[in-house]
Amino acid sequence: MGTLQAGVVPVTPFQQNCTILFDAETREGVVVDPGGDVEVILQVLSENKIAIKAIWLTHGHLDHAGGAMQLREALGVEIVGPHRDDLPLLQSIEIQAGKYNITGLQNCMPDRWLEDGESVSFSDHSFKVFHCPGHAPGHVIYYNDAMKFAHVGDVLFAGSIGRTDLPGGNHAQLLQSIKNKVLPLGDDVGFICGHGPGGRIGDERRENPFLRGI
Repeated sequence: MGTLQAGVVPVTPFQQNCTILFDAETREGVVVDPGGDVEVILQVLSENKIAIKAIWLTHGHLDHAGGAMQLREALGVEIVGPHRDDLPLLQSIEIQAGKYNITGLQNCMPDRWLEDGESVSFSDHSFKVFHCPGHAPGHVIYYNDAMKFAHVGDVLFAGSIGRTDLPGGNHAQLLQSIKNKVLPLGDDVGFICGHGPGGRIGDERRENPFLRGI
């Protein structure tokens, strides 16, 4: 198999990092968090000749999951994740979109929920799943040990952490998820997050002001 590669397609007015993970040789991959702008996502997949095997969700907020059902219909693949604790968020995407005057997003029902410690894969690339509540009750992250790479969604950002003032958010719980699940992955692990640039866990452990004292 080839090298694991990643491309980011910013979607929705929130500029959410819809991420395409794929194998450089087989051109098989997954779409992580298709929050919207599905036509743009499909165009990128077509232009790069990537065959999508599944849709993976980190959590149920509208900018991460609002385009998942439309993309599933277009590609004929399963929606995998997040943890079932995000079902209320996934069922209220259309209501939330209305509050932001965003059209075209749909409530989402995954084909498969994920549990802490499970693994998901495509081609020869396996990712361990960690349940990391705090930003959202059912938030999960995906970690590939071979490449020392994680997709952390909205748990951790470069220089910041996820919001906890949204429904289901819990600041103390988020810090515990980072302390117990994210930081132990190792300082050399690179990550893509849900918004903005990615980074390395070691840099965040040392320099992120929100992580002092945990």
